[in-house]
Amino acid sequence: MERSFRILVVEDEPVIRELVRSLLSESEECEVATAGTGLEGLRLAKSEPFDLILLDVVLPSTDSVQLDGVALCRILRADARLAAVPIYMLTAKAKRADVAAATEAGADGYIHKPFRGVELIDLVTRLKAPPLRE
Repeated sequence: MERSFRILVVEDEPVIRELVRSLLSESEECEVATAGTGLEGLRLAKSEPFDLILLDVVLPSTDSVQLDGVALCRILRADARLAAVPIYMLTAKAKRADVAAATEAGADGYIHKPFRGVELIDLVTRLKAPPLRE
């Protein structure tokens, strides 16, 4: 049996977290795990295999640890087991400097809020497709 395409969504807003989870799990038949803080997202990312990670940039502090999406992206990229997993920022921070910081941290892409559901579905469809052979 083929393994499900697994997505980790790290987003502090419960409504957006649930919207993304339901959109991708129902329309794309993906297995979606969610986290509300950077620390929770880090724990999940290191404990389970994922095919895509979606990170909000602005995440709350937990246990006096401030781990925003850009810092989390940097940590995930430094882990050899996670270095190849696509990471996309899903955020309202849309200034050029914000995009540059995320790119420098290793993000593969940037999806601006408010986003359209079709943007996420297209991304997942692209990533699920088998690579083209030359």
